[in-house]
Amino acid sequence: MPTTQAEKARQFEQLHKGPGAFVIPNPWDAGSARILQALGFKALTTTSAGLAFTLGRRDARGAITREETLANCRAIVEATDLPVAADLENGYGDSPKVCAETIRLAGEAGLVGGSIEDSTDNPAKPVYDYQHAVDRVAAAAEAARRLPFHFMLVGRAENYLHGRRDLDDTVRRLQGFEAAGADVLYAPGLTSAEDIRAVCASVRKPVNVVMGLKSSPFTVAQLESLGVRRISVGSALNRTALGAFIAGARELIEHGTFKFADDAISFADANAFMKER
Repeated sequence: MPTTQAEKARQFEQLHKGPGAFVIPNPWDAGSARILQALGFKALTTTSAGLAFTLGRRDARGAITREETLANCRAIVEATDLPVAADLENGYGDSPKVCAETIRLAGEAGLVGGSIEDSTDNPAKPVYDYQHAVDRVAAAAEAARRLPFHFMLVGRAENYLHGRRDLDDTVRRLQGFEAAGADVLYAPGLTSAEDIRAVCASVRKPVNVVMGLKSSPFTVAQLESLGVRRISVGSALNRTALGAFIAGARELIEHGTFKFADDAISFADANAFMKER
């Protein structure tokens, strides 16, 4: 396994070069990261929603600070030998300068990749104007190039998550992010094979898609055939864990029974995934 941040960065870059597509799951804490490594995944990326739920907050812009996000990232980096990237939301500020500082701090936290998205915290105008969005990614890319290793910067176009199902504008933004220096392109919310194929064909850099939503009918092999290189699952694993937790708790309070424990991982198996100290 790689031991230095530079070695992890090289391994992470190679995963994006293929062959084929790879799945990059999303841990929400050190324990879930340990389990994902033990199960055989090759890299990890964090989930802002999973962290928010862990802290008892709603996933909303400004709910989690940059400092809290990076502290969570450090804990995950320290828990695993895998390359770790992060959901850095919109860079925690509107200005390109803030985005650049976020990337610098992400590198200091041990991360070898991270995303900058074009969504705002303004419901009346949920997505930044095109040029401002590109300028923010360009500043982030410049900061990434100053790091002593290859930081895989993801440029995210958020149109589809805000009800703006404008494929042409989404492609334009992704192409702008690519030209500005992003290493990976990502438009969360794409659900049709036609849209996914169109996005992948429109850029030269690797494309990430998110699966694990209720309308995620594709297999890894099918996504690979559409041109996808990287597949994340957002908060899906965290929500799956919460679903089992809620079902067990409801059984306790509504029925007074304990059948939920039959499906639980054993204490010994859970303990074996973790570090001794």
